[in-house]
Amino acid sequence: MPSRCQCVSLVLVLAAPLLALSQDSSSQEAQPTGRSLASKTQPGAKVPTGVILVKGAWSSASDSVTAVPEDGNITNNSFSSPYFRMTYPLPPDWIEKYDGPPPSDLGRYVLAQLSPGASFQGPARASILITAQDMFFTPLPAANALELIHDSKDNLPSDYKIETAPRDIKIAGHSFAFFAYWSPIAELHWYDLATQIRCHTVEFVLTSRDPKLLDNLVQNMNRVRLPPEASPTAGMGGEEVPVCVKGYASGENLISRVDPVFTERRFNPVPVRIIIDKKGTVKHIHLLSAFPDQAKAISDALGQWKFKPYVHEGKLVEVETGLMFGRKPPATPGD
Repeated sequence: MPSRCQCVSLVLVLAAPLLALSQDSSSQEAQPTGRSLASKTQPGAKVPTGVILVKGAWSSASDSVTAVPEDGNITNNSFSSPYFRMTYPLPPDWIEKYDGPPPSDLGRYVLAQLSPGASFQGPARASILITAQDMFFTPLPAANALELIHDSKDNLPSDYKIETAPRDIKIAGHSFAFFAYWSPIAELHWYDLATQIRCHTVEFVLTSRDPKLLDNLVQNMNRVRLPPEASPTAGMGGEEVPVCVKGYASGENLISRVDPVFTERRFNPVPVRIIIDKKGTVKHIHLLSAFPDQAKAISDALGQWKFKPYVHEGKLVEVETGLMFGRKPPATPGD
């Protein structure tokens, strides 16, 4: 697959193993966040197919109260994400076998990996992969969910075939960008449905050999509940959450700063999201992927930064923005 599609290819890498799995079975300091793989990776246990573990680098946050994207979980047979203000009731007899990996240093999240459980009686198998791409940090030439879907279509490998070109569909009263393709060799079909929430592209990737089953899964998605902002070309926060503004932590918006002092020389990119309160003070720090010493140095420094208060529609509001520390991710070819 072309390197240009690295970020989007995570969908293809993880979705296919999920299908195979379902077919084979019928405080104030930085606190670790996200759904840990520890319960799945005890000594002697097999790491789930398609999961890459980076030793030492993990997500963390300056407090354990403010929601972060990786906080989503499944309870009472429903996926819920406080950060995205989204709930998705699972299809009957579907389960999540494995927790997702930690966020990538490109801002890619695996929110849930779903497949039929042992009690499923349907004639065909399928998988559902729910992901989120932080649009502050994507290396792809896309500014929103719609453009990300079009980029996926434009860079689809030659051995995949387009079934439905990107178009708008309505799910639970919200617009989604929809794109369908398939692999004649693997005889697998993919339905990709994307919308944008808080400057993240949230994708539901449905995979099966049976298109009719995929159509039924799309119908089941009408049970999903999303915030009012969700839209393929909008989804910029606001109302109950901070307004997200790319690049706000720069230029004349930044009144004063203190650079982090690192104790070790490392070469990994460290993407960070911050929430700035109405007084221009950093209220919350979320490090997507960082080593513990990097997390402490960056958090200590950001706590001293001061910004111009952000005015939106004549009112002072909180703003959410992103910064990149350390080495920047490599540019994609052709950019």
